[in-house]
Amino acid sequence: MARVTVEDCIQVVNNRYELVLLAAQRARDIAAGAQLTLDRDDDKNAVVALREIADQTINLDDLKRHIARGVNRHSDLNIEDDALLALANEAFSMPENAEAMAEISEVGFESDEAPAAEEDEDDVEAIDLDDDAIEAEMASLDEMPDLDEVKEELGSMEEEDADTKQLSA
Repeated sequence: MARVTVEDCIQVVNNRYELVLLAAQRARDIAAGAQLTLDRDDDKNAVVALREIADQTINLDDLKRHIARGVNRHSDLNIEDDALLALANEAFSMPENAEAMAEISEVGFESDEAPAAEEDEDDVEAIDLDDDAIEAEMASLDEMPDLDEVKEELGSMEEEDADTKQLSA
């Protein structure tokens, strides 16, 4: 069994952090069934990966691209994602949700701009505001403490903290 040292690998990959990333990715690939380029010699996947890097029997550029694909895999869907999408599509295809889907599909603008403010009065829906809800919201705003009071209270708390620290020292 040949002993692999970091110094052997640093001659090939100058950056230790990059070496760790490359070796870890190659070890994961080996565990997933990638073909070995060297004899295993009862070594673990990480050691085999380091030996392959040191002996330059693998293409490091391909390995770097594989790492980048792994990091940017949000666009790749797996079986669970497909199942979730199928459930979502099934939920929206139910008759009781058909109206909601129709409303969702109608939303949008043909251009990047919002619709013009000059709309016919017939096209504009009136918004019915509940007076009780507005009054309740306004009352809750009135109950909120004044900002100056909060700052004053915070300042006094900081002074108490400083006094406590001085006493304990």
